[in-house]
Amino acid sequence: MQTIPPEQRALALDWPRIEAELATRGAATTGVLFSPEECFALAALYDEPAHFRSRVVMQRHGFGQGEYQYFDHPLPQAVAAWRSALYARLAPLANAWAAAMGQPADCPADHAAYLARCHAAGQTRPTPLLLRYGQGDYNCLHQDLYGELQFPLQLTVLLSRPGDDFTGGEFVLTEQRPRMQSRAEVVSLAQGEAVIFAVNQRPVAGTRGTYRVTMRHGVSRVRSGRRHTLGIIFHDAR
Repeated sequence: MQTIPPEQRALALDWPRIEAELATRGAATTGVLFSPEECFALAALYDEPAHFRSRVVMQRHGFGQGEYQYFDHPLPQAVAAWRSALYARLAPLANAWAAAMGQPADCPADHAAYLARCHAAGQTRPTPLLLRYGQGDYNCLHQDLYGELQFPLQLTVLLSRPGDDFTGGEFVLTEQRPRMQSRAEVVSLAQGEAVIFAVNQRPVAGTRGTYRVTMRHGVSRVRSGRRHTLGIIFHDAR
């Protein structure tokens, strides 16, 4: 797997299924993207401060318990390559979502062009991040917005082995529907697998036309061990 470029691996994903699940649930799993060796190498970067621009201890801000670090420029090669490859495949879907919600459907096909737009708007700081959770840690429901420009989809890759490296720590999504109670969903991931999900709002077809639902995501309490994840957000931050 390691010898196949991310661009080819991204194209080989089951996109009809992924897009159907995103349409119905606002989230979709990808199958395994990274090998165990790639997962280990990425998780090991957490203890190398030179790769990061900032570290956040969640409990200091009321975000939950645990910590994460935002990568600095230049991004690790694997992270940058996957970010560009997946953006190229998700940009048409992002434009379709925008059109359905009455928003400008103008995401460029190339991620570098999209980042140039972010930077022109003052959003210049890279947003990919590594997250580390220990026993008892969790992440409150939230959205990763960071500025006026927001690409509507993002993903999280599980780098640890569920059941071996950690227990608990499930990825959780909630969907807030107009005039209805919120709906929650738990997503199970294998090591190296990603979940793609809505950053903020997504369109839903109803009996009276298309309406918007608001999504939030988080992580349930880790019962034992240590859990590492990679977050890939396609817009940069102020």
